[in-house]
Amino acid sequence: MTTPYDTAVEAAAERLDRARRTGVPCAPVRDLLPAGDLDAAYAVQSLLTGRRLAAGRRITGWKVGLTSPAVQRQLGVDTPDFGALFDDTAVPDGAELPWGAVLQPKAEAEVALVLEHDLPHERHTVADVIRATAFALPAVEVVGSRIRDWDITAVDTVADNASGGAYVLGTRPVLLRDVELRTAGMVLERRGEPVSTGAGTACLGHPLHAAVWLADTLVRLGTPLRAGDTVLTGALGPMAAVAPGDVLEARIDGLGSVRAAFGPAAGEGDPR
Repeated sequence: MTTPYDTAVEAAAERLDRARRTGVPCAPVRDLLPAGDLDAAYAVQSLLTGRRLAAGRRITGWKVGLTSPAVQRQLGVDTPDFGALFDDTAVPDGAELPWGAVLQPKAEAEVALVLEHDLPHERHTVADVIRATAFALPAVEVVGSRIRDWDITAVDTVADNASGGAYVLGTRPVLLRDVELRTAGMVLERRGEPVSTGAGTACLGHPLHAAVWLADTLVRLGTPLRAGDTVLTGALGPMAAVAPGDVLEARIDGLGSVRAAFGPAAGEGDPR
């Protein structure tokens, strides 16, 4: 029997999915869901994830969002959020992401962890995460919003897969013992000009803290982190605006660099 709650979740999912399919941003979904109900928002996210899996996509890992206390205060929450990463949103280092593939894109530089062991425990420690991690990589997350003008609350971004869009990983794996992530400085540049700066401490005090939070949260939800998963641990600095044709390069101390390239707008460049 369909309940009003189920109907609301379905309606919110359909609004977001239509925006993704058509490329036309939609109104916020918070008007469709119980006020401030993050469980309902995650139900929308789960429904949309199920649709993507049914269409043949594959989950390649998970992303942590809202790791900055300032952003949490802005959205009225005191906890991070998470979303799924998919195989069709992984972009090779320096490869061109077609403009329009991510709606209303912005870019963040992050630390990515690639796991070689599962994290199945009810409660994890930093040591558990270190033992489970094969290596770290620099990453650029291309965040996006299906919601018009980024008019979001926590409910909106959670429902919208934590505003996930695409992600780019560097190609030189670094062992955790060879890098100090807490103090690692980050600069994100456009044509040599810094557009965002930060450090590991901006991500819940340490990127590994974000990974612990995610591991514990996913176990409670019955979808624990598995060997082979990529974990984007959260932004090391403010989001940066992007425009058609941009090439952004992120450099993180001890991890190296990674580039995110954006294609021209429709009608520009190659007429194909």
